[in-house]
Amino acid sequence: MSRTSGPRMKSIRNQLTAAAAACALLGGAGMLTSGAASASASSPGGSGAALRAALRADLTHYLSTRRKAEHISAVSLRVSYAGDKPAMNLAAGTTRYSGGPPVSTSALWQVGSNTKAFTAVIVLQLEAEGKLSINDPLGRWLPQYRAWRDVTIKQLLNMTSRIPDYAHQPAFGAALAKDPGTRFTAARLVSYAVGAPLAPKGFYYSDTNYILAQMIIARVTHDSFADQLTKRIITPLRLHDLCYAPYTCPRADVARMPAGYFFEAGAPPLLGQPMPRLAITWTQAAGGIVSSLADLTTWERALYQGQELPPAQQRQLESLISETTGKPIRTTTAADPQGYALGLTQLTYKPLGTVWWYRGGTLGYRVEHFYFPHSGLIIALAANSSVNNNNDDLFSTAVSVYQTLARAGAVHTG
Repeated sequence: MSRTSGPRMKSIRNQLTAAAAACALLGGAGMLTSGAASASASSPGGSGAALRAALRADLTHYLSTRRKAEHISAVSLRVSYAGDKPAMNLAAGTTRYSGGPPVSTSALWQVGSNTKAFTAVIVLQLEAEGKLSINDPLGRWLPQYRAWRDVTIKQLLNMTSRIPDYAHQPAFGAALAKDPGTRFTAARLVSYAVGAPLAPKGFYYSDTNYILAQMIIARVTHDSFADQLTKRIITPLRLHDLCYAPYTCPRADVARMPAGYFFEAGAPPLLGQPMPRLAITWTQAAGGIVSSLADLTTWERALYQGQELPPAQQRQLESLISETTGKPIRTTTAADPQGYALGLTQLTYKPLGTVWWYRGGTLGYRVEHFYFPHSGLIIALAANSSVNNNNDDLFSTAVSVYQTLARAGAVHTG
């Protein structure tokens, strides 16, 4: 469930041996690629057909030039506009690296750490209902974790808790390498982090934070995270193609997902292998959602336009800390370009400007989205592999897509 490319993609590959697997878990912040060359050099003009052709050229350029390096066979794009303007959906490639049917624009993807915003919103909804405060200490709700008892819920959500990341623990890596489909519980995931040294003060991306938030949601509501997610978000927004794997996902969803490949160097047991499509309990509320890009962008629009929370909680959701200094900031800048909120990331990056952005990654998939506050534009991209940060060109492709839209006059660039 990682935040690759722009935000540091979290991985356990530094612990990998022939017997330990890697997990591109929930990174969310970290790898900004420089220089995004668009495949469509000339202006696509204003017509819908010309723009679609230019965007398809961006996708096919990415797929053809990066197919082998990133071990991808499929890439999908959704461009969603504010208002009544129809969205654009495109896909290129096949469902398997060895061939197979063409990938559908309605395909389902593991969205990885894009899940974190759902978790943060549920916590903030509970605060708005008076059932908890994000300033509550962990000890109030989960007293069994005494070493972390003074950590607040807000520190969990904005990654300043210093709690170790279970995804970086050797025992977790070994279990995942042995069987990527291992069925984990939330308590088992947290157990890998118990007793490990605290991280340095400041911003530290830890998936454990969101597993603990999931456990707090269950404790407060006397209900499962899956049920709360369904009742509070999936059903009200009519997200028929979004589920929480494997708990609420129909088995038939497997057929709608392209194969996802693990392709991070240094992990011989898994390298180039297709990963489980729904058996991803190692992610839980930190990265366990499966969705179409259409449903994901429906959620993102509701999220960023304040439809999910009262104003006070929306402000909390968007309150930033610098990923560099770990200190609160009002907004990101060219000098301090990445800020983490509560399950969200703000990014300032030319030529995009200042945008909300998140990258989610699992063992076999990468999904990232960009929300442009000035125009309401959303760009979402998905690819079917997990790769090392220095071998990932999906962010550059997203920038190329934005530049193609800008040349066509399809976006507001002010």
